[in-house]
Amino acid sequence: MVRLGITGGYGFLGWHIRAYVHSDKEIEALPAGREVFANPQALVAFVAGKDAIVHLAGMNRGDEAEIERTNIALTKNLIEACERVQVRPHIVFANSTHSDRDTAYGRSKRQSVKLLSEWAARTGARFTNLVIPGVFGEGGRPFYNSVASTFCHQLANGETPKVIEDREIELVHAQTVAARIVSIVRHNEAGAVKISGHVTVVSDLLDRLRRLAGEYGAHVLPSVPDKFGLELFNSYRSYLFPKQYPVVLERRADARGSLFEVVRTVHGGQCFFSTTKPGITRGNHYHAAKIERFLVAQGEAIIRLRRLFSTDVHEYHVSGDKPVYIDMPTFYTHNITNVGSGELLTLFWAHEIFDPNRSDTYPEPV
Repeated sequence: MVRLGITGGYGFLGWHIRAYVHSDKEIEALPAGREVFANPQALVAFVAGKDAIVHLAGMNRGDEAEIERTNIALTKNLIEACERVQVRPHIVFANSTHSDRDTAYGRSKRQSVKLLSEWAARTGARFTNLVIPGVFGEGGRPFYNSVASTFCHQLANGETPKVIEDREIELVHAQTVAARIVSIVRHNEAGAVKISGHVTVVSDLLDRLRRLAGEYGAHVLPSVPDKFGLELFNSYRSYLFPKQYPVVLERRADARGSLFEVVRTVHGGQCFFSTTKPGITRGNHYHAAKIERFLVAQGEAIIRLRRLFSTDVHEYHVSGDKPVYIDMPTFYTHNITNVGSGELLTLFWAHEIFDPNRSDTYPEPV
């Protein structure tokens, strides 16, 4: 069992690292928030017994002097706590491609690398300087984490995004960063490591997100032919939940019966029906990348969703008499329960054909 400490573990990237290892029985993720750094005894207790620590804690925005002072102080406090209890965990420092700039943020990153490198050389500890481009993903904080997070938030809330500076940017999804960090820890990689992302231009990024949002708003599942496109679409969808769901479908009826469209997509996927006996619950799992739609065609049901590490449960009472669909957001565990007196008939659609060797389905009770 690897005991992995994560400073800033309740922030955006820290949450994604915890989500990435959540189903891994060989890694125990132990997050530390601001309250740990505010208490020297708590920080000492945090570093003790850790095999590795991912150092994410820090400021990205705010007063320049405060950014530099805070980020350097956090690194010093982490080193002092390790020295106090004489532990040498493998420290992976989340550096930035902007660290070479003459800004308070860049200077604080460079000084933190210097301090950690000196500590590693002095103690014989393992240190990895992980250089990361702009990070985006589900739950990213708009106007703080990345321009992708800002654009997704604005489009999901009916706002009009604007390009302030049209320049080339490099973006990487938070789960890619999490996977690389876990690989570094497992393989004892030390030294400088750089993660490469997807290079684009700000205006092109906005155009792509506008197309995704426009098609999805017209009830069309947009084409996501590459990994970056799927990551962008899932990130955008995370800002729609929960207020945009359920989506009401138009039912057309005549003397023969009724008809309604279930899925409109340009890239296929897999569709299947299930029957569920009264009182039975299906699901209780989450997905990291899969797009999945639930639609009750007959009967009465409750669909429940809960974001990983949260206790808030969203409930939707749905009926085959009034067809609606709910697209499951990634990293939300979900289930469906038949609450009617008869058999429940549910349609499920996923954007990819099920592969038992790569199911992207992780058990987790709602």
